[in-house]
Amino acid sequence: MEHSTIAAVDLGSNSFRLQVARVVDDQIYPLDTLKDPVRLGAGLTEDEWLTEEAQQRALACLRRFGERLRGLPREAVRVVGTNTLRVARNSATLIPQLEEALGGFPIEIIAGREEARLIYLGAAHSLPASKEKRMVVDIGGGSTEFIIGQQLKPQKTESLYMGCVSYTLRYFPDGKITEKAIQAAETAARIELQSIAHEFFAGNWQQAVGTSGTARSLQDICELNDFSTGGLTFEGMEKIRELLLKQGNIPHLKINGLRPDRAPVIAGGFAIMSAIFSELGIRNMTSASGALREGVMWDLIGRHHHRDMRDVTVAQFKRRYHIDSAQAERVEQLAQQLFAQIKPQTIPASEFDAQLISWAAALHEIGLSVSHTGYHKHSAYILQYADMPGFSKPEQLHLSRLAAAHRGNLAKQLEIGSRQEWSRIIALRLAVLFNRSRSKSEPPAMQLQASEQGFVLTICPQWLEAHPLTATALKQEASFWHSVGLALEVRDETARS
Repeated sequence: MEHSTIAAVDLGSNSFRLQVARVVDDQIYPLDTLKDPVRLGAGLTEDEWLTEEAQQRALACLRRFGERLRGLPREAVRVVGTNTLRVARNSATLIPQLEEALGGFPIEIIAGREEARLIYLGAAHSLPASKEKRMVVDIGGGSTEFIIGQQLKPQKTESLYMGCVSYTLRYFPDGKITEKAIQAAETAARIELQSIAHEFFAGNWQQAVGTSGTARSLQDICELNDFSTGGLTFEGMEKIRELLLKQGNIPHLKINGLRPDRAPVIAGGFAIMSAIFSELGIRNMTSASGALREGVMWDLIGRHHHRDMRDVTVAQFKRRYHIDSAQAERVEQLAQQLFAQIKPQTIPASEFDAQLISWAAALHEIGLSVSHTGYHKHSAYILQYADMPGFSKPEQLHLSRLAAAHRGNLAKQLEIGSRQEWSRIIALRLAVLFNRSRSKSEPPAMQLQASEQGFVLTICPQWLEAHPLTATALKQEASFWHSVGLALEVRDETARS
């Protein structure tokens, strides 16, 4: 790949982690790892606001991480945020501050199922090759991911809103570990699990695998205390329960195999794992060294080798929603051409802009599967809220806004503020407008330029005279742009200076 050194940052609800690695012959060799138990999830109030104290812990950590990342190109670094940043009401104002602290690297807030896909990718690469179906479980600070897959391919992914930080705070608030508290936490977790148990119960897979801190800590306790000869077992879990109840106080836990940084959240993590063993019929679980960070790295390598999961998802959506591929290709070709004309005048070159336009052109008509009336609104809704493997939430929002704005009145898009986004929108809108006939006929020669007031489209007047429907549509298009304070001036080709 282009960059021999890459980095992944995982902004988890319990810990923030940074891993730097060297890529040699498409293999990842870790160079440096940093971890900080920020406990971001512990700073989430009941009404889902992050406290100032939690924000400051996060900012201080990312300033340290930013120093380590200094000098790495943006394309070689990927930063992902998980459950707490997904649900926090003030994350939109916090994220720009976090990005600045990190040195300007963008932060992607990923959906639960996308997190699950990346976790499986990391786990699968760290496990011995096998044709068996595996179920991977990752108990995080605020959510738990479940994946069934075979070899390197995930087949089912789920994410439940339960984590070791949130459950410890909710069911063990005073630090006391009692049978009543454990049972309450287990019952809550079992209720959550009932929605997925039929798909993830033993019999749908051959091997259970745990990833990340909770699973590894419980396995370490199990093995180092001779509760099992290998892995985390059902019987071993019962003995861990006895140990926790015997010691009874989270601040004073001293258990062989339990690291000090894991002790504050082990009670909630244990209760969730115990419920998982019971509800899903697990008797034995092994652990994998790879998880989200490693999955992010493998995904990053895949993108550089043109194995971008986002492209796979777009292709799947085109098939699922019966997209007119020929029309999508015509729209993409013209949109890319127009955006290439305007891009150097308004914004720095960006491969992501071209990708966004390509994906939007492919999927802008996805809403036709719901209804022709207002289909662009249906397209926008699907693209914002569907599970789209490989896409971050901000990327889906960009796609959704492009789909919403590709036709009709622009007045409802006033929240769009950047010239960069307006430039993508006008390229897509004009491409759709000039391909309204859905025919193979070539669009006319035209030139799109930026102006201080908006945009200028230069086109042959004779062509417009021969195509009165398009000429009328262009006049209406100009009025749409006027409604958002931008001009679209249509000039005769003969008047071009």
